[in-house]
Amino acid sequence: MCYNDQGEVAGAVVMMLKGENSSRVIKNVKERVAQIQKTLPEGVILEPFLDRTKMVNNAISNVEKNLMEGALIVIFILVLFLGNFRAGLIVASVIPLAMLFAICMMNFFGVSGNLMSLGALDFGLIVDGAVIIVEAIMHQLTHSKMYANQVSLDSKQMDKTVFNSASKMMNSAIFGQLIILIVYLPIFTLEGIEGKMFKPMVQTVSFALIGAFILSITYIPMISSLVLSKKIRHNKTFSDKMMEFVEFHYQKSLDKVLNFKKTVIITALTLFIIAIYILSNLGGEFIPALEEGDFAVEFRVLSGSNLNTTIESTKKAAHILKTRFPEVLQIVSKIGSGEIPTDPMPMEAADMMVILKDKKEWTSAKNFPDLAEKMTAAVEEIPGILVSFQYPVQMRFNELMTGAKQDVVCKIFGENLDTLSKYSQKVGDLVSSIEGAKNLYLEPVTGLQQVIIDYNRAAIAQYGLNISDINRVINIGLAGQTTGFVYEGEKRFDMVVRLDGDQRKNIEDVQNLLIPINNGTQIPLHQLANVSLKDSPNQIQREDAKRRIIIGFNVRGRDVQSIVQELQLKVDAKLNLPPGYYITYGGAFENLNAAKARLGIAVPIALLLIFLLLYFSFNSIIQGILIYSAIPLSAIGGIFFLALRGMPFSISAGVGFIALFGVAVLNGIVLIAEFNRIKGEGLHDTKRIVLMGTKIRLRPVLMTAFVASLGFLPMALSNGAGAEVQRPLATVVIGGLLIATFLTLYVLPILYIIFERFSSKSAS
Repeated sequence: MCYNDQGEVAGAVVMMLKGENSSRVIKNVKERVAQIQKTLPEGVILEPFLDRTKMVNNAISNVEKNLMEGALIVIFILVLFLGNFRAGLIVASVIPLAMLFAICMMNFFGVSGNLMSLGALDFGLIVDGAVIIVEAIMHQLTHSKMYANQVSLDSKQMDKTVFNSASKMMNSAIFGQLIILIVYLPIFTLEGIEGKMFKPMVQTVSFALIGAFILSITYIPMISSLVLSKKIRHNKTFSDKMMEFVEFHYQKSLDKVLNFKKTVIITALTLFIIAIYILSNLGGEFIPALEEGDFAVEFRVLSGSNLNTTIESTKKAAHILKTRFPEVLQIVSKIGSGEIPTDPMPMEAADMMVILKDKKEWTSAKNFPDLAEKMTAAVEEIPGILVSFQYPVQMRFNELMTGAKQDVVCKIFGENLDTLSKYSQKVGDLVSSIEGAKNLYLEPVTGLQQVIIDYNRAAIAQYGLNISDINRVINIGLAGQTTGFVYEGEKRFDMVVRLDGDQRKNIEDVQNLLIPINNGTQIPLHQLANVSLKDSPNQIQREDAKRRIIIGFNVRGRDVQSIVQELQLKVDAKLNLPPGYYITYGGAFENLNAAKARLGIAVPIALLLIFLLLYFSFNSIIQGILIYSAIPLSAIGGIFFLALRGMPFSISAGVGFIALFGVAVLNGIVLIAEFNRIKGEGLHDTKRIVLMGTKIRLRPVLMTAFVASLGFLPMALSNGAGAEVQRPLATVVIGGLLIATFLTLYVLPILYIIFERFSSKSAS
């Protein structure tokens, strides 16, 4: 290892056992390092250079900030819409209680608190069931004709009111939260890295939803009866006046819209078709790159270079970065492989860990991509090097997935090394012509010089020697051989005998290596063999029992899917591979396709389960289809908002769509349940039913939409650590719910009228 531009140092990597808690392990390591430091000789210092707690703490701090801001937004919306501080706090009290339940379950199932497990929590989703029940109670207390002449209620009247109101809405609340739970089930089918990342999130959200579900059917009715004021207020609050204003304009517009049913439905269908077209052109990426706070630089010099060349080059690069960029704290370069090669690398390769200051202290650039670009330009002043700036964990992920450190890896499989090298150059040229493809890496196949010793067997026989004796002398002279041990206290070291370094520098030293013969004299090796330098294969890599070569590149300023698709088109058009040779595309693109394929099977199954629940809830296929219309309507907003923010589709956005569908269906359940209740009371005019039903349930529909969507607002606007993963998910939910709520309030009543009239005609 090399430290900054000062030269070589001894380094070590601490490896954590699978399944352990990283924060606890790092804490224990730091304690042990502090103990070891006391026993070291004077002048020897142990200094950590890459500490995962930096990234973990930054991400957790950002998650805590987002959750706190989200909770405050949810509480504000609840109080604003309910117009009652006590009612708002009753609903809001579900948040800490559901979280306490979730934390207990996380401990029981061994789910740690991290960016993914806590980062996708939306308190708006958690309180949706409680919102429906509390709003129904408040509506009964303030609008019921039974209490028009009363000033207050006694305990029995209050209990009866709460029981009746909660009973009416319990079905909607229960099935709504069950559906939200079901839509998350497809994420459990994810495998690989995406499974590792998103399963903790689903587990935590599921635990919180289960806790909220239990609280909604037990705690909320009980606490509402105890805490809500028993005084009947006949004067209108600000919330009532606000909702009257919204209801008046909504009812007025809905009354007009009902006269243009075909136009509204065609408009909704057109918007959906446009959204699908936009989605097909959004591009795609596996998971947005997480800004980890530091850089990992893949650093390579010319193939076949020795250790000293690599050390000098890394020292020059470190000096440039340290002197020109005040953001850099320290640089540690790991070169080649240790005795136990946990991270095998050739001598011409190095991993440079560039440890950076906090982003607030930066002066050279405002973000990581700009800083990486400027650093790359500065370091490339050194001739004969190749650098690629990434994040440490991301680099290791790429390496584990594909065997290369770049975001996208093209692998050419075939038999002949020269042919593989030839076509890798051609693919590299095509990659260089694609916008957004950076840090091109072509795996070197040749370029390593080897000393070839071709024995003259006649000469060896003339001197009475054999090849094994000559090989032994060459091995001792150049590689060294153990002849004994040296003891230093309790430590034992091998004593190795070999030629001095000055006597094995070049090819002449090998040619003049003296070989003892039987008469006691020595002759140079070149009299017994032809010793020469020849170019030979640098490395021969195999995969699936076939030879292969790698072309890798990173993606900057563009999505992975569109870049790979463009490359595939160019390769198919311009590259004619020989029989038996073929190309595969791996890395983030391969994982994206695998995850999409798995979700493509699991999501429809989950949607079918939702439909079955709707059928059992309403005992009607038609009404199940009606409520199902909320799903495509919600997708419109999610896709539009992704496009407006310039975000490609990713697995994170896909999870956002899954959460979105559950809440969108919940609003449909609330409206259809109310339409059925009014119809059950004897009203058969479908237009009157939808006008009355939407007016009564406008408040809970708007509340569930606003708390669930705006609860994600801090995540959507965050720029802190880990925000890259949260932002697409939050954007989809916010955009989808806002647009879906608006469309549902107009489209669903129209569809209800059409289907009811169709059912009436069929029955008659």
